[in-house]
Amino acid sequence: MTNSLKYLASVSLILISFALNAQKSGYNIKVKMDNYKSDTLFLGNYYGGNQYIRDTAILNSKGLFVFDDKETLPGGVYLVITNDKKYFELIIDKEQFFSIETQYEEFGKYFKVKGSVDNDVFYKFVNFNRIKYDEYAPLQKKMQDLKNNPDSLEWCKKQLERVNNEISDYKINFMKDNPNHLMTKVFKSSKEVDVPEPPKKADGSIDSMFSYKFYKDHYWDNIDFTDDRLLRTPVYHNKLDYYFKNVVFQINDTLKAECNKVVELSKGNKELFKYTLWYLTNKFEKSSIMGQDELFVYLVEKYYMTNQAFWVTPTVLESISKRAMQLKPILIGKVAPELIMPDTNERYVSLYSSKGNYTFLIFWDTDCGHCKVEVPKIKKFVDENKAKYGIEVFSIDTDADLNRWKNYIKENKHDWINVTGTKTNLDYHKAYDIISTPVLFILDKDFKIIAKHISIEDVPNFMEKYTEMKKIKK
Repeated sequence: MTNSLKYLASVSLILISFALNAQKSGYNIKVKMDNYKSDTLFLGNYYGGNQYIRDTAILNSKGLFVFDDKETLPGGVYLVITNDKKYFELIIDKEQFFSIETQYEEFGKYFKVKGSVDNDVFYKFVNFNRIKYDEYAPLQKKMQDLKNNPDSLEWCKKQLERVNNEISDYKINFMKDNPNHLMTKVFKSSKEVDVPEPPKKADGSIDSMFSYKFYKDHYWDNIDFTDDRLLRTPVYHNKLDYYFKNVVFQINDTLKAECNKVVELSKGNKELFKYTLWYLTNKFEKSSIMGQDELFVYLVEKYYMTNQAFWVTPTVLESISKRAMQLKPILIGKVAPELIMPDTNERYVSLYSSKGNYTFLIFWDTDCGHCKVEVPKIKKFVDENKAKYGIEVFSIDTDADLNRWKNYIKENKHDWINVTGTKTNLDYHKAYDIISTPVLFILDKDFKIIAKHISIEDVPNFMEKYTEMKKIKK
């Protein structure tokens, strides 16, 4: 064979090799862990705010744990987890066929990898970070012991600043040297917003809201909304969670605008869109902040009921839509649905017959242990503040035992509008979302809901602030 033919043959073999590697699917990750006494390891991954087990490996005859499957893993930060829940992290992205050696006592310190450049450079950073932490921790402790020694304290501060700068410089160089590495995306996404000094107004004063507005407006600048690998790191969920808990004002109209903004940004990637919408829907459905169920209803109507939530099954869509439509009539600001029920004399009484400036609508049960504790507290507040606020009470007993109910209200002097839920113009359990008792709604003079499912402990503060707000509006 001539040299030229040999050359062509070798080039062909290389191309075939590249083609075979390109076609290779699935994953095969071998782990050798010295001094580990168990025969089982787990492969987990981050997803949103949780970690999930993805695979299990049993120690083989060669002393290796092998995670292996024909299906390629989606890129992200993964965890190798021991039986006693210790773990170390891995980068799994384009390289999915590699081997690792480490020791059980100190994973990072003894970490060696073959076949994965991503994890080789990642663990160089991990070990650099570990060394820097070993410098940082004693300096931080020393600072606490030097509170009365200004010179030494200043020296400590400079040393801590030096360590922080060295870690920061390492990250900058890492991103420069490894532009396509997943950790570059993680570092960039985790970067805090650099807020400039606020400019002065024409009159020389400074806009006190400038820093907040700038921070909020640029909060998402470093997130790549086209890259769903971020879902399989701790970064995206934490950014999302922090934004809606600590950055955005907890005002429903503001929250609606911010929900729209982030959901629309996330549409650059189907998985990010799916997670973002799910997170927000779930957050506001389960929110402990009164009135935020309005956000749940809003998101369901805007995205689910317009068939934009492509992943939900018809059954789930029907269920979530039904839930939203059940809550919609009893959102804060809505007129409370009419209730007509018999009183102790079997005369039918309307909720709308209440003449109070405020109506306390109570759902309770004479045989409910929790009611026996809470209802007397409500009575005490009403007795002490009825004249001050102009409170009337519409009290609905859900107990089927009418004699027990009549005896209770007589003994406890409930001089309210007392009715029984055994006969009613509508299913109040569904209409008012009554799952357990007691439940307290507060209505204004026009029977608009101004508070619901409110604890009696929160009522004094609520009533005081609400009446003050009404005075200001006038």
